[in-house]
Amino acid sequence: MNRWHHGRVSPYPTRPRLVRTFAIAGMITTVLAAALVGLLHVIPPTSDVDPVRRTISQYALLDTGWVFDLAVLILAGGALAILLAMIGARLVPATSPGAVALLVFSVSLAMVVAFPKHNWALGGSSTGDIHRVASLVAFLSLPAAALSTARAWQRADRWRSHATWSSAFGVLSLLCFAPIAIAIALQPVTGVRWWHAIPLGAVERALAISEIVTVLALGRWAARAARVPATAAAAPRG
Repeated sequence: MNRWHHGRVSPYPTRPRLVRTFAIAGMITTVLAAALVGLLHVIPPTSDVDPVRRTISQYALLDTGWVFDLAVLILAGGALAILLAMIGARLVPATSPGAVALLVFSVSLAMVVAFPKHNWALGGSSTGDIHRVASLVAFLSLPAAALSTARAWQRADRWRSHATWSSAFGVLSLLCFAPIAIAIALQPVTGVRWWHAIPLGAVERALAISEIVTVLALGRWAARAARVPATAAAAPRG
């Protein structure tokens, strides 16, 4: 029964306990990562960072920057665990666009830590450029993963609700990213640097929250799929 059909994936999980363990572990670590970043907003010296104008990555440049780096790596690991759960639960093929996008999200987060934010007042930096690109890729690859996975199951009765929620959170993440895209597009017209044209810190934090929720939605879906008997699930319909 566990076969690939027409590029879609059979819903019958293998090793359901292991799959569920990965899904739950991924959700727990995701919540932990969010809690650590949230803590940085209230403890010194990071509590002095302006959350409206300064990006979250600014925390990595301060004395407690290791907490931020740890949180990002924990989130990357949590997303990877959820990816493995989704594959094991037969929600996505390992080489599907959704799986690849979620893997890219995890790798991009690791690169955000490996290539920290740069103080652009000191001049250009290849490390800073890589950090900026990795952040951009991470912000976009997660909603892409959620939307791609949801699209494959949107007509399957069993998973329509999960697909709808995952799709909704993916769209929300893109909407949170929209002010950044608009500011970049308008920069040649307005002459205002895009990071000055918007409250970048607030926009980025809203985006981060929406993406945390998206990861949790995918994790919950995988955990639920791991518990479904083979005879109870319906394969996605084209």
